[in-house]
Amino acid sequence: MLDAMETARLCRSMELLVRSGIGLAEGFFLLAKEDPGNRAALEAAAAALDDGTPLSAALESSGLIPPYVSRLLRIGEETGRVEQTLTALAEDFEEQDRLRRQIRGAVAYPTLLFVVMLAVLGVLLVKVLPVFDQVYASLGARMNGAAAAMLHLGRLVERVIPVLLILLGLIAAAALAYRWCAPFRRGVGGLFRRSLGDRGIARSFNDARFAQGLAMGLSSGLPLEAAAELAGQLLAHIPQAALRCEACAAALTQGLPLREALERGSFLSPAQSRLLSLGVQSGSADQVMHVIAGQLLEEAREKLDRAVSRVEPAMVLTGSLLVGTILLAAMLPLLDILSVLG
Repeated sequence: MLDAMETARLCRSMELLVRSGIGLAEGFFLLAKEDPGNRAALEAAAAALDDGTPLSAALESSGLIPPYVSRLLRIGEETGRVEQTLTALAEDFEEQDRLRRQIRGAVAYPTLLFVVMLAVLGVLLVKVLPVFDQVYASLGARMNGAAAAMLHLGRLVERVIPVLLILLGLIAAAALAYRWCAPFRRGVGGLFRRSLGDRGIARSFNDARFAQGLAMGLSSGLPLEAAAELAGQLLAHIPQAALRCEACAAALTQGLPLREALERGSFLSPAQSRLLSLGVQSGSADQVMHVIAGQLLEEAREKLDRAVSRVEPAMVLTGSLLVGTILLAAMLPLLDILSVLG
């Protein structure tokens, strides 16, 4: 299956084909020549289109796209809004890719900073403090108090360095497996989604994702209940979020007002629910939903930025305090010696 950016490019290409009037089968054969990695699947889709298979069914059989994409395309074909549907899908997957890159960048720098901080502390404990201890021993003094405790910790770390190297090797192997092994990556991702997938910042992004799916469905001509069901499919892989989607869809099925259904799922604030209700009454639900989705996404990004902005100074401050404490504890005996000599 294509990733978010590849799917967005495919949707953009199909949008251009539909807009320009070029035959979809011919266009897919051209796309297959430009994408050797997915050539077989694209050629199979092109052959199906050449036999008269609808675009949604051809893409679904290719296995390149998620099921909800083919469902949206099928509805677009039935309503004559294929181009608009492809535009909405392309924008949605482009946003998914931007979010993934933003989250990856936000996590990468604090992680690197933490590793560097641990390396500096390890060098101080294992290499620098023993040098001070040898100097003090040559002067007839010994390190005591906090400095002695840190020296003992450094010697302990030095003894377990082989174990630490093995652990680092396992971590590196796990990182490589996560990068290149899809089953391992899915397993780790599934564990995270089951435990923390709908909490804190992750929940804010889930709310924004649901709103984006709802806006996309409404833009494609779906009724509100079907659009809510479609938006729920986007979060089906996150158990707690899926339960909230089911509660929202069940409320709509029972005939409850839109505002109450959305509040039952806790996806929108009361003010946003009222705004969407007004949009439904005025016939501009899709436009209002796009605005709300943008607001929720911006709020989620701000929460992520605030969290990162708190983590980085905290790590720098903690590392600086630890380094300063170690150096100060190592220098205090030297001050005592100098005072005696003076």
